[in-house]
Amino acid sequence: MVQIEQVDIKNKSQVNAFVQFHYDLYKDCPQWVPPFYADIKAMLNPNKHPYYEHSDAEFFVAKVDGKIVGRIAAMENKPFNKYHASKKAQFYLYDTIDDQEVSNALFDRVSEWAKKRGLTDLVGPKGFGALDGYGILYEGYEHRQMMNMMNYNYPYYVQHVENYGFTKANDFVSCYLQPANYILPEKAKAIADRIRERGNIYVKTFKNKKDLISWGTKIGHAYNSSFVNNWEYYPLTDNELKFVIDNVMLLADPRLMKIIMHKEEVIGFLFVFPDISKAMQRGKGHLNPLTILDLMREVKRTNWVSLNGVGILPEFQGRGGNALMYSEIAKTFKEYPFEHAEQTQMADTAVQIRKDMENLGAQIYKRHRVYGKAI
Repeated sequence: MVQIEQVDIKNKSQVNAFVQFHYDLYKDCPQWVPPFYADIKAMLNPNKHPYYEHSDAEFFVAKVDGKIVGRIAAMENKPFNKYHASKKAQFYLYDTIDDQEVSNALFDRVSEWAKKRGLTDLVGPKGFGALDGYGILYEGYEHRQMMNMMNYNYPYYVQHVENYGFTKANDFVSCYLQPANYILPEKAKAIADRIRERGNIYVKTFKNKKDLISWGTKIGHAYNSSFVNNWEYYPLTDNELKFVIDNVMLLADPRLMKIIMHKEEVIGFLFVFPDISKAMQRGKGHLNPLTILDLMREVKRTNWVSLNGVGILPEFQGRGGNALMYSEIAKTFKEYPFEHAEQTQMADTAVQIRKDMENLGAQIYKRHRVYGKAI
């Protein structure tokens, strides 16, 4: 019989057991990239994660004969609900053995939690902030996870959630690009050159990490105000922005981070991250001087990159801003010896960006699905 127990987040052993279950479940999966233990534990610590300044979360484990066989987080993101005039609960950190009864018990408990709060729908997986991957992997199980920018799961997760009655809320697709074959059409190149000549729309680059960090707050606020129509959007607090920026800056290569400006306004982003997945797999979730050194070395030797944070305001897409952005992608690919690239997690609703990237040779090779259900 499946028993559901709430995790006492003040109890270190219970927190450790909740976190460790995921590592044990996937330890033999070659496509899985272990997240950093510290990052996951921060999600269970109101003193460390800015999400708790405005919202609530509780955590549950499923047990059979005293052994953990599943886990889940139940969340109420109050700013999201206020912004979208909704009453949604969300789930995250959902992991389970291949047993429908376990999943049913977990979702029953989260639904009960949500109903008591007057919430009417349950969506997920959807995490604690902008850096957390969206959805359950739906296609592309043979490919390695891109760092901790997305989730990886076994195929049976899809059957479990759909058997429970969840249906598609939104998809996030990831595309594969081969830099050597990325050729900007002459028309787009001409538009980008013309935009550069005019000078009203231009690319801001960064000399070094210090220069990039000095722009961090401005970039964060611009991102926060730019994509207000995105399906997943809600206004981040200053502390949430700082949390995101601090994490991004840790391993960002300033040469690969660019922003698109209109006069003095940030209107677009081109964030390219060296893929450190191999080093994360070797580190097995641990951060210490040796694993950090290995991560830094991987930044320089990897032949994979992730384009995560590629976009431009809709009102500038028809004014040449998108052509300039794609021209900068081509420039980056030409200047650095990357052999593989992934555009990571674009929402189904980002229609124009998806269409443009597919026209430039990008092929969808992973799909994550966020599910929803009335409760």
